[in-house]
Amino acid sequence: MLNLERLRTLDALARHGSVSAAAEGLHITTSAVSQQMSKLEREVGQQLLAKNGRGVRLTDAGRLLAEHAARILSQVELAQADLEAQRGQVVGELRLAAFPTALRGLFPAALTALRTEHPALRLTSRELEPEYGVAAVLRGDADLAVVLDWYNKPLPMPEGLAKAPILDDRVEIAMPEEHPLADRSEVDLADFADDEWVAWPEGEFCHEWLLYTLRTKGIEPRIAHRAEEHHTQLALVAAGLGVCVAPRLGRDPMPLGVRAVPVRNRVHRYIYAVWRVDADRRPSIRAAVQALRTAAEKVR
Repeated sequence: MLNLERLRTLDALARHGSVSAAAEGLHITTSAVSQQMSKLEREVGQQLLAKNGRGVRLTDAGRLLAEHAARILSQVELAQADLEAQRGQVVGELRLAAFPTALRGLFPAALTALRTEHPALRLTSRELEPEYGVAAVLRGDADLAVVLDWYNKPLPMPEGLAKAPILDDRVEIAMPEEHPLADRSEVDLADFADDEWVAWPEGEFCHEWLLYTLRTKGIEPRIAHRAEEHHTQLALVAAGLGVCVAPRLGRDPMPLGVRAVPVRNRVHRYIYAVWRVDADRRPSIRAAVQALRTAAEKVR
């Protein structure tokens, strides 16, 4: 009889590609991963892992069993979802992820409401950028992630995920109060062709969106400063060091000395929740989506 937890360990190894990453994803030690795999090899009577430099790789038998493990674990999750749906109760554990401004702007209200309305539901949350949130849901490390699409650049979405809209988040441009355009009622991105920008770290989805959008307008952006958090970006703007994109979600309080002006032709991003299709019937997923939508109503 194959042990489910050992199959889960094998699945994590196949998805993450290393013992350390699998251990992190499973929230266990690397030695625990190694022990589980040794026991699984004894159970099946075949070698599942082979040394590969300083790491390990799956053998042919390991890859074959990992494919079966993924299907078995998917069926287990589907069975759990069906049982929850049959009971109609919001219970169990729900692991949530969100990008920084959604975590700050939506989760305090949404998670408080869930905890009050469904005391038998155990909640955990973590901060992940959109692409990593999607990956965490696919791997089974998170049950639901809040992610985003820019109006002109969607986030790549793999098969096997369901989604629900949460909020259309309007974007403004933040600039120092003394900026020549600070008294405008609207601005265009092309108005900032000669400005220095405060942007996200290079390689992030939102950073790539900014480059793509400005370049389509014939602007080669001058990225002077990079910061992960919007509040850090706004602090740099307040110091007179550039301008930045300022979505409304999770933005307040605005620092003194900064003016945010709406962008003409409505630049916005779509905020939505994603989860695995095989968890679609879980009442806890539905309850979380509703709580997030209720929290989003305060942003508009």
